Amino acid sequence: MRYQISGKQIDIGAALQTHVQTELAEILSKYAGRPTEAYVVFSKSGHEYVCESVVHLSTGLNAQATGKANEIYAAFDASAEKMDKQLRRYKRRLKDHHKERSQPVELSDAGSYILESREESDGDDQDSFNAMIVAEMETKIPSLSVGEAVMQMEIASAPVLVFRNEKHNGVNVVYRRDDGNIGWIDPRNSG
Repeated sequence: MRYQISGKQIDIGAALQTHVQTELAEILSKYAGRPTEAYVVFSKSGHEYVCESVVHLSTGLNAQATGKANEIYAAFDASAEKMDKQLRRYKRRLKDHHKERSQPVELSDAGSYILESREESDGDDQDSFNAMIVAEMETKIPSLSVGEAVMQMEIASAPVLVFRNEKHNGVNVVYRRDDGNIGWIDPRNSG
């Protein structure tokens, strides 16, 4: 497994890196069969340390957790505790479905863009709004079943997930609705 442990404008010592690797390896050995990579980023927000952890599993699913505390080790421990809880839920759901994925999830490349947000305060016409691209990145779109997509969205605590539906290879979207339910958009079934 590959670990990438870094700090945003703070130094990360060897002892902290060893602690992170040891704790994550212990958590992942309990729940995840073959994790492939783990990214852990430490930063400081005011008086608190923030630890953001992302683990990519061989199934193509991602687990991510964020922890905050006044000490850097405590921030990681909070993040690790959330990661442990997410992976425990994920493993329980896999057992509940009695279905093991025999092949790793296929990932497709896609462009991801961040557009500048502009407030229109002077009543200009909507057609005159030209969005400016602030950042351009590459992202991966997984091929999943709808159930796996919902599980991935919940594990990542994301409001929306774009995925390629395994049944018909079309692009689909699952999202958390305002009423707490899950919405599913399948353009293929719109006609």
